Amino acid sequence: MPDTTIPLDPTDVARDVRTVFARLRRRMRAVAASDALSPSQAAVLTRLGKGEAATASALATLEHVRPQSMAATVAALEERGLVTRAADPDDGRRQLLRLTPAGREAFDGDVAARAEWLAETLRANLDQAELRTLAEAFALLERITQ
Repeated sequence: MPDTTIPLDPTDVARDVRTVFARLRRRMRAVAASDALSPSQAAVLTRLGKGEAATASALATLEHVRPQSMAATVAALEERGLVTRAADPDDGRRQLLRLTPAGREAFDGDVAARAEWLAETLRANLDQAELRTLAEAFALLERITQ
């Protein structure tokens, strides 16, 4: 049980939060690895699935990679039948990216796998009081992100 009389250093808490979230993110990615996609391919699939981007250029910016690297990632997804390109009706020079039905299925499957794994992990490792504490902690995290 932590000693509540000792003041906490926000810098230490921030480090711990970053560390735990990084581990959780890695674990969730591993759980959802659609047909052994590379991390960059999985990230593109996720961004397209969430509607965060529609062009390779926008994806490159969001993922902090060079356009040439993103072009290779998109080409690999296209080759696997997960992504399709279409001319932008407003700007014929641009190509819009969309998930194919197989890409949508992979994205939806990843989302479901992550949600199922996390719910089962919480169920198996936390009691009701701990779940309440976790929910309260997330309410605080939500408050500081507003």
